[in-house]
Amino acid sequence: MTLIHPKAHFRPYTSAAGGWGSAKSVMEILWREQAPIRAGLPLIKQNKPGGFACVSCAWAKPGKPHSLEFCENGAKATAWELTSRKTDPAFFARHTLTELRQWPDYDLEQQGRLTHPMRYNAATDRYQETTWEEAYRDIGAQLKSMSPDSVVFYASGRASLETSFMYQLLARAYGTNNLPDSSNMCHESTSVGLQESIGVPVGTVTLDDFEHTDCILFFGQNVGSNSPRMLHQLREARQRDVPIITFNPIRERGLERFVNPQSPVEMLGPNSTVISTQYHQLAIGGDTAVVMGIAKSLFEMDEAALAKGQPGIIDQAFIAQHTEGFAEFCNSVLETPWDTIERQAGLSRSALEAVATVYARHERVMLVYGMGITQHRRGVTNVQMLVNLLLLRGNIGKRGAGICPVRGHSNVQGQRTVGITEDPKKIPVDKIEELYGFTVPSKKGLNTVETCEGLLDGSVRGFIGLGGNFLRAIPDTSRMEPAWNTLELNVQIATKLNRTHLVPGKNAWILPCLGRIEKDVQNGVEQVYTTEDSTGCVRAWQGNSEPASAHARAEVAILAGIAEATLPGATRIDWDARRRDYALIRQGIAQVYPEIFHDMETRMWETGGFHRPIAAAKREWKTESGRAIFITPELLEEDDDVYPNHTRRDVLQLMTLRSNDQFNTTIYGYEDRFRGVSGTRAVIFMNRNDVLRLGFKPGDWVNVTTAIEPQVTRSVGPLQIIAYDIPENCCAAYYPECNPLVPLWHHAERSKVPAAKSIPVTLAKASPSAGDLKRALPESDQVR
Repeated sequence: MTLIHPKAHFRPYTSAAGGWGSAKSVMEILWREQAPIRAGLPLIKQNKPGGFACVSCAWAKPGKPHSLEFCENGAKATAWELTSRKTDPAFFARHTLTELRQWPDYDLEQQGRLTHPMRYNAATDRYQETTWEEAYRDIGAQLKSMSPDSVVFYASGRASLETSFMYQLLARAYGTNNLPDSSNMCHESTSVGLQESIGVPVGTVTLDDFEHTDCILFFGQNVGSNSPRMLHQLREARQRDVPIITFNPIRERGLERFVNPQSPVEMLGPNSTVISTQYHQLAIGGDTAVVMGIAKSLFEMDEAALAKGQPGIIDQAFIAQHTEGFAEFCNSVLETPWDTIERQAGLSRSALEAVATVYARHERVMLVYGMGITQHRRGVTNVQMLVNLLLLRGNIGKRGAGICPVRGHSNVQGQRTVGITEDPKKIPVDKIEELYGFTVPSKKGLNTVETCEGLLDGSVRGFIGLGGNFLRAIPDTSRMEPAWNTLELNVQIATKLNRTHLVPGKNAWILPCLGRIEKDVQNGVEQVYTTEDSTGCVRAWQGNSEPASAHARAEVAILAGIAEATLPGATRIDWDARRRDYALIRQGIAQVYPEIFHDMETRMWETGGFHRPIAAAKREWKTESGRAIFITPELLEEDDDVYPNHTRRDVLQLMTLRSNDQFNTTIYGYEDRFRGVSGTRAVIFMNRNDVLRLGFKPGDWVNVTTAIEPQVTRSVGPLQIIAYDIPENCCAAYYPECNPLVPLWHHAERSKVPAAKSIPVTLAKASPSAGDLKRALPESDQVR
């Protein structure tokens, strides 16, 4: 049941982000999901008081919302979840898993919402309906027969604070700290880097700071597709003439121009807002070198100003009072030659001097970044270099300034706050043990990469997935799928069918859960839930749509059922009472984390919610020395393991990216409007000079192979070449299709985030299939 593609094409997109293109895209997905009313009406309450939190990105929700407080991708996520389509037992009776594994990801999720608990039957190679009672009983029995450290409890970033807190209690009461989550694959470099540099694992910026900043630096984040609601803050900043300086290898439309869909004047007129006042297309892996160059320019400007008797550029008073490590960092910058910086950054000295000149003129500077910074071998260093740049002029701990990591999943930051972590040193063990009457295991658990290693060596025997599409999201896919089939236990709590469900292992269950948009009624009472956004703001929300199926259960209820079957009498936790009343869960959260969640039941209803305390925002540095720390990089290379081959002219650096029509592994459609691609995802974006010098032409089909560890073949294709505006020696293609190219060991040092933003690859001409040719991009369209 493969999707019938329209004729694929590539035509450069010349309109602004937002505008009529965004409105049209929203209407198309509402129609496609057969939910113009079921999903359309709830959109009015999305991200508003008394409504529900968007299940897409984690960008902050204003206390005074716009009339329509959702973006194009947020509307797609809502329509996707409130679809009228159903994946029921009859569907599974018609299709074997062997058959379904041949389907595209889009087709799987497009079947609609899961409706009944299902168990895999190996004899028929099908899922078949079971009861909740049988599922709980059999899962519990299997868990009791297994070593706790052989079981992994994975959490998607969509789970609420209440669900996340229950989940970590379940895992730890069971006897393991194996609690990886989606942040392991994206922003763990932030958690490690910021904690070491400024003493907190999260950003220091709130929405209020956007109203008071006078300059914004933007690194490695595609706001137009990944967090479009932020465009409102950027637009308002530009209307105040705030410069926005962007660093990104590809020119992304959302960082160039924006038309506000809620402004009749902009929608009906020719005007749009120019977002970036400078746009620098650095080389993939050039971020640390870029910051080094800006710092070098600042030091040179500082020296020149002091020589003239003028005030210095560097905030020496702040540095002396609040920091350490400055002298070593300064020496490293001054000793690094400009030609080295330019070569590694892919930018000229004059470009970096232009950035430094603007930065030096402004007193309240914010720095915004995404996974273009974190998903490198030295992703932690990248984060710390951004902190260094802010510290040079005292731009942390004052209004309108600070560092702003843009998280992906809607509550991925929040679930870490309430205990979803593999490291027991990051949780208040004593309070958990005192309150709940069990011993928290002291052994550090597995993160995502370590879970994958455990699958390969056979030490991981069981997996419980609280949402997500783990097997599709992880690196080294071609090696991981065969290993996954050896699992003794595979439990997936989900709303829709995805690739991970089709590799069942020996005993597999799919447990359908409610979405956060749906009413969660327990014992006749509608429950509320809470989330924490990218800015550390916690708010209460409530689903308002009818459940997709009478047989689906709330995530909290499912966890309580598994816990009661697995841990009878093992703790003082009344799982069923918490299922019936989420206020009891929040009471526990407040008792375990009183500094953050005191009076939670009242404060979560405040206008705009309440912010967790961020010490660094008040210039309190919870580091070992009590000061913010300048970290000196060991190397300028972000991905040093790939550089032994950098003299080979046939090796390109590939970064993976998302289309405008997806969120993480969820594919909403085949339209990447902002990049001009329609009807296909089987493409690779290349600089025209590289296309020609390597002996190809636009429109050619190629297989893409990882250029390191030649004893292991990692290849993806065929992909069709698009000549695109990307730096030479760089290329880009879609995630998660290119995950097989990422070696498991190719991850960030210390954070173990897969380094998917720089993969050394080679290309070889391929022979496309008939299906590929039907979706071919005409060479005449290959103009950018």
